[in-house]
Amino acid sequence: MKWMGAMQLPLSLAALLLLAGCSGDASKNAAAEAPPPAQVEHDGGASIVQVEHAAQFPLATAAEYKAAPQLTVTGVVTPDISRTVPVISIASGRVVEIRARLGDTVKKGQLLLRVQSADIAGAYSDYRKAVADELLANTQFERAKGLYDHGAISLNDFQVAEGTENKAKVDVETTAEHLRVLGSPLDHPSGIVDIVAPVAGVITDQQVTNAAGVQGLSSTNPFTISDLTYVWILCDVYENDLSDVRLGDSADVRLNAYPDQVVTGRISNIGAVLDPNIRTAKVRIEVKNSGKMRPGMFVTATFRGQKKESHASVPASAILHLHDRDWVYLPAGDNKFKRIAVVAGAMLPNNMQQVASGLKPGDQVVTNALELQNSSEQ
Repeated sequence: MKWMGAMQLPLSLAALLLLAGCSGDASKNAAAEAPPPAQVEHDGGASIVQVEHAAQFPLATAAEYKAAPQLTVTGVVTPDISRTVPVISIASGRVVEIRARLGDTVKKGQLLLRVQSADIAGAYSDYRKAVADELLANTQFERAKGLYDHGAISLNDFQVAEGTENKAKVDVETTAEHLRVLGSPLDHPSGIVDIVAPVAGVITDQQVTNAAGVQGLSSTNPFTISDLTYVWILCDVYENDLSDVRLGDSADVRLNAYPDQVVTGRISNIGAVLDPNIRTAKVRIEVKNSGKMRPGMFVTATFRGQKKESHASVPASAILHLHDRDWVYLPAGDNKFKRIAVVAGAMLPNNMQQVASGLKPGDQVVTNALELQNSSEQ
């Protein structure tokens, strides 16, 4: 038994050596059949990739694509000032009831709040006195007219009576109009004044609460109503980019809340004063509200120039995004490719992509830059 064990040991070693030799030959054959990896050479800071067979990386010719220059900035939705109306109260007093709140959509003539005011009592007292004075003046005028017709009084006395009557009528009209302005009817005056909406729209500001005091024609208005049919987009444009913005140009506006929806507006104003801290000017875009734009929303606006410029376009796969930059590979001869930096633009139909700079129409690039880059890293 010991002799059999001693004979098995050399046989096992021989089998292991035979298997190792076969495995080594197979590895050598697989290495011989695999394509040699690409070699990377650096020439003066420009990346040069050298391969054994350049034909395995197809080339594409950059086509010409004409498009207007674009500038993308951020902005915010604001109400159109020309469509914003303050709600004022002529009467002074205390708020006893509020019928509307901030953000409500109201109609013209809708009751917003009620104010208890002592101004009504004073105005009604003046009106009643004016009516009494006019009645007396009318009686005196009729008497003076009869006397003048019979030659009992002079023309001057008649004219004095007529002037008094006319002045009394003016006082009645004035005091009556004062009551109407305060919001009180002439036949049933009340100490409660109803404040109604002067226009239809959305309440975008509220400066009043229950039991608060209201001062007639003060600088603080109880409500502000804005017609949001059209809104403004206020954008900050840097000083160096102002040359790309012109009055009347169109702009595409994309809401951050609805990124898939784009509306088109028109540039109506370019601020005449720069912000000294961030060196930007306010650019105003007028946009028709689709119903989803709310004041305060953030947007992204893209300005498009009027004159089209010529750019190159290549297959999207020809552009490699690496280290926060965009690159393409150009043939350099002798099975070499040169990597250059470009500025990639917008995506185009048929899986093409615009190249804003770094490449011109007619240049040849590697169709699949990622494949070449991966080969260079092996």
